[in-house]
Amino acid sequence: MIAQPWRGAASEGEERADPAPTQDAATSLPIPSSAETPAADEAADDQAAGEEADASDTAATPSPSATPTAEACLPRDVTVEAVTDQPTYASGQNPQLSIRLTNSGSADCTLNVGTSAQVFTITSGSDIWWQSTDCQSEPSDMVVLLAAGQTVASAAPLTWDRTRSSVGTCADADRPRAPGGGSTYHLAVEIGGIASTDTAQLLLY
Repeated sequence: MIAQPWRGAASEGEERADPAPTQDAATSLPIPSSAETPAADEAADDQAAGEEADASDTAATPSPSATPTAEACLPRDVTVEAVTDQPTYASGQNPQLSIRLTNSGSADCTLNVGTSAQVFTITSGSDIWWQSTDCQSEPSDMVVLLAAGQTVASAAPLTWDRTRSSVGTCADADRPRAPGGGSTYHLAVEIGGIASTDTAQLLLY
């Protein structure tokens, strides 16, 4: 399914395998769900349900013949950036991580920006400290149409709790904590199989 923000609800009586996309489907990226942050997942689900209801109530019935199509985005035409909410974090502050991507090509294209296609990685030197996919729950696909020149970003940031992650420690409350005291870490991101060309540096105190 291609999510299109201008596309309205299905015609009355028409069966749909998937729910209608929300109005901001191609202007923000979905939030990865994690077994570590159930409260955030519930809030995101409630917000998505509300937006979906609003879109169904107010949008016009689409015209199938007017539905646009586009080729898949080429990596050379998409710029992916790793984004943090600030460069330095005091003791007790958790970094907020986001993805920003731009279709820098001259034509519209489609890209899977779903949570299944998003990877956030925190490193210190060559040491991988944390990866969003280690404890991700219920990843899903979302193919969106990116207009030429369009920039989209995470609908809400993903929080790094400053611990070391692994697939076997998702439920552990005593995972090793990342050293502070001015230690330097880097955030790298990937979406739709396209990796960020640069990392975002963050300092922990």
